[in-house]
Amino acid sequence: MSTILVTGANGFVGSHLVPALLEAGHRVLALVRDDTGADEVVGRLAPAQRGAVEIRRGDVTRPDTIGAALDGADAILHLAAIPRDWDGGASLRLVNTEGTRNVLRAAEAAGVRRFVHLGALGVVDDPSLHFGGSKAKAAALVRASGLDWTILDPSILYGPRDGFFNILAGLVRLSPGIVPITGSGGARFQPLAIEDLGRAVAATFADPGTIGHEYELGGPRHWTYREIMEEVLRGMDKRRLLLPMPVAVIRLVAGAAEAVRLPFPVATDQLRQLRFDNTTALDSVRTAFGFEPRPMEGGLTHLRRRAKDQ
Repeated sequence: MSTILVTGANGFVGSHLVPALLEAGHRVLALVRDDTGADEVVGRLAPAQRGAVEIRRGDVTRPDTIGAALDGADAILHLAAIPRDWDGGASLRLVNTEGTRNVLRAAEAAGVRRFVHLGALGVVDDPSLHFGGSKAKAAALVRASGLDWTILDPSILYGPRDGFFNILAGLVRLSPGIVPITGSGGARFQPLAIEDLGRAVAATFADPGTIGHEYELGGPRHWTYREIMEEVLRGMDKRRLLLPMPVAVIRLVAGAAEAVRLPFPVATDQLRQLRFDNTTALDSVRTAFGFEPRPMEGGLTHLRRRAKDQ
């Protein structure tokens, strides 16, 4: 088994993938920036798992902190990324693109060849798409690195402490009875359970045949945005009227909120990304990893609690 440095170990994805790696028999070096991140990693583990995890401090945006964190590692799972920013894409480029470049360079310098990278489904290198462009550029850096890389590109992920679905749940909680949906609600997604991503990651590290390959991953069904909102309501056991709103109106409100840094559930950059479907083949997981991903129907009951309590 391997000793794997996991960047972004205290985030939503990391909080589920670190235990998945431990269950597969690996040791984990959990990269966090501070004591709060360290406490989050350790606090989410079963007591019996904690001995197989070592906290390493570092920041993917600070190259001088990464080399020492790699001491003793023979593989890397690179998860660290942010979904949005408030500075026109500058922070997205710094963390998602340059952070990936920094980790790749540190891996090369340390002689750590195995590199598994969490990409994103449906991203393209388009200068108008800040998140999508930053992730597309990061994936290109991984493919050009010469390391023993694998890239996993999931659709939106759901599970306790997720981002996307908890944002929608927050909209429901704020609603007086009506929840706006973007445009016609026809944008399509292919939600994947975080547990199934964990299985795919463990299988990737177990199979050298995955080296040099990129895998698009999605659940067993394509969902429209409206259908997702309906499933969120079922998961929360709530009733609301879903009201389509023109994208232009939502973009105007989101842009005004961004200008004064007020919290708003959706970013203007995310609205631009909606013109691309976030879907792949329905048998993508089975074809790549030999198992059937779980359906999302009935799988959002964690939304009955707020994210901090999940």
